[in-house]
Amino acid sequence: MDETSAALRRRAALNNAGWCDAVCRAHGLSPRYAGGDLWLSTVRTPPLYPDAVTLDPGVEAAEVLPPIDTGSPGCSVKDSFAALDLSGHGFEVLFEAQWIHRPAGVPVPAAPSAPEWSEVGDAAELAAWEAAWDGEEATGLFRPSLLGGDTAFLAGRIGDRIVAGAVAHTCADAVGVSNLFARDGIGTDTAWAGALTAIAARRPDLPVVGYEHGEDLNSALRSGFTAIGPLRVWLHTA
Repeated sequence: MDETSAALRRRAALNNAGWCDAVCRAHGLSPRYAGGDLWLSTVRTPPLYPDAVTLDPGVEAAEVLPPIDTGSPGCSVKDSFAALDLSGHGFEVLFEAQWIHRPAGVPVPAAPSAPEWSEVGDAAELAAWEAAWDGEEATGLFRPSLLGGDTAFLAGRIGDRIVAGAVAHTCADAVGVSNLFARDGIGTDTAWAGALTAIAARRPDLPVVGYEHGEDLNSALRSGFTAIGPLRVWLHTA
């Protein structure tokens, strides 16, 4: 790789913070960047999204915690370099994962002819996509204002059923993939192949980044990603 592992991790963290920022702004919040080292929201963020994302391994708890709302249930911090210890501040590790990186121009594994992939284009399709991702029903987590621009909701369909999907968000000179899912007998490797093919058709010049853990990480590695370093998500439980 041309960039160091630390630089690649920072790029992935910046991209992820940009996605968190977009989701929060779609919900009417006004998050901010505290210098170049930290992204945060002083108001509780939507479910599954952190209240802060560290962008430098030198960030300390004293910088992260005072501005965010640790008094509300669900407050969380994405420790992008697994460098913080928030256990003495009422937090527990929710999960650990690995940042992943896939250089631009790497051939994509052959994608099966089904499902067929396309970009979600309107609010009704977005609700159907969210219901397929959630496995039950759309809750309005993803707002229609996210459609277009830097964000593509990618859907893999068999007939009129969405059986796979992913979000591709472009910022920090990378395409960040999140919320990848596969259902109804479609494997995760198949979902990666389809999503990466769709991304390569849109932004062949950019690397692809994200984070995964467990078997989802193994699937990403089989799909041409490299693990570039750990992160932790801390949840306030006190």
